[in-house]
Amino acid sequence: MLRRLLTGGLAAASLAVSAPALAQSGPTVDAPSGVAVGVEQGELRVFKGLPYAQPPVGPLRWAPPKALARWSGARDASKFGPACWQPKPRGGNIYADPLPAKSEDCLSLNIWSPKTAKKLPVMVWIHGGSLVGGAGSESLFDGTKLADQGLVVVTINYRLGVFGYLAHPGLSAESSEGISGNYGLLDQIQALRWVHDNIEAYGGDPSNVTIAGESAGALSVMYLMASPRAQGLFSKAISESAYMVTVPGLKQTTYGWPAAEAAGAFLASKLKAPDVAALRAMAPEALVDGAAANGFLPFGAVDGKVLPRQLVETFDRGEQAHVPILAGFNSGEIRSLRILLPPPPSNPGEYETRIKTGYGDLADTFLKFYPANNIEESMLATTRDAMYGWTAERLAAKQAAVGQPAYLYEFDHVIPQADAQGLHGFHASELPYVFGTLDRLPPFWPRSPKTPAEAKLSQQMTAYWASFARSGRPEAPGAPAWPRYGAAAAFIVFQETPKVGRNAMGGAYALHEQVVCRRMAHGVAWNWNVGVIAPPLPPQSPECAPH
Repeated sequence: MLRRLLTGGLAAASLAVSAPALAQSGPTVDAPSGVAVGVEQGELRVFKGLPYAQPPVGPLRWAPPKALARWSGARDASKFGPACWQPKPRGGNIYADPLPAKSEDCLSLNIWSPKTAKKLPVMVWIHGGSLVGGAGSESLFDGTKLADQGLVVVTINYRLGVFGYLAHPGLSAESSEGISGNYGLLDQIQALRWVHDNIEAYGGDPSNVTIAGESAGALSVMYLMASPRAQGLFSKAISESAYMVTVPGLKQTTYGWPAAEAAGAFLASKLKAPDVAALRAMAPEALVDGAAANGFLPFGAVDGKVLPRQLVETFDRGEQAHVPILAGFNSGEIRSLRILLPPPPSNPGEYETRIKTGYGDLADTFLKFYPANNIEESMLATTRDAMYGWTAERLAAKQAAVGQPAYLYEFDHVIPQADAQGLHGFHASELPYVFGTLDRLPPFWPRSPKTPAEAKLSQQMTAYWASFARSGRPEAPGAPAWPRYGAAAAFIVFQETPKVGRNAMGGAYALHEQVVCRRMAHGVAWNWNVGVIAPPLPPQSPECAPH
């Protein structure tokens, strides 16, 4: 039965049963995709594991996602679908959250909707995990509290790692457009198409969709903003801890990155797979382990079609989606990501020498922001600002430049257990406050104290995010008015309470903008090679002259 359904393109239809058998056990929705029976949760209806594309298995492994035909009968939507294939998390990893079984048949989404919902604003959440791990079913992303604010919340799975981002000459030859890779991004676009076509049946407004994500999910938000194929599928964007890094070109070396096709061919050779057919014949576990063992890095590839150009260039040209944005970063991003730090210099003198070598005429400015008197803190701040802080402020600045409302934040909240572990303001630490999931953290996540102040901060952040998804203006009862980003460089800092500030990163945005501009102008990669490992800074270019 299952083999016949899969070959016929009706993904997961084997879980569909007769409507009368399920209709008595939970709320039922008849959408264009088919009848789904979910579960009641207080004043909400929750639908889990709804497929939005055909299973990407067999010949559909490494192919753009294909839409599903309407399934027959009623689908049991009471359980999350499988997670996409990914490596096992390291023991003790604070981000590790127990996941459902893994499968290549993983392209599903989950919906939280008020019982009386009718054309409510929609938030589509894209999970993080370095484009390698994670799932829309993670406990942090439970949509209950946001749905209680009058939203329809959708969380999605998308292909990860080698399954989602492998480019290869053989795969490009199969494509009528001559391109490959970007399959995980195309999955996200297909999920947005499904939302556009089906969400009204679940109480959502397809004309009021906000895409939102954190870390690799926020990188994905930028990809979606930059991709012509996602235009018109969303009306607002939320980006938490994004990184506008250099990405590979599909067929050519770019800014020192090998071509994505060349990287894919290299991996195939290491896996002793002479062609695409051999790759498709490999077991999922072997592909996951082989990709990890051979240093495969999943990123979107600039192919001229799905991603026309580097993100920096797209936003410079104003070619991104012209939508309101809420963007921000955390004060201690790198404290839980120390793998991103290079080895430190042995003393302040060596630190200053390296900075002067790497930053040339901007070295004195650099050292004012990141002085030699505390090398560890300066290195943590350098990498944080060059990747996450600069990206967040750049998103706000570029959206404001095209006339769109933009709102910037920094999360700098004290969580005593995290601070005791040296993790103040760590990467992703804002998530349980935004989702209101402080009571359902992953096993090794630092616990927040159960106090009225913590609950209030979470309620305010949830309200800000929900309000932005509703109207494009972040507002919260009893909290400060959140000023739009503009000439005054205003932002909100979330400490013990939300506070209005000026000049995030102490005003270092202009420094990092200048460094990136010069590197781009001279074909040098940016973001990863910063601080004490920065290559000599190229000279000033006319296009980088301060305005």
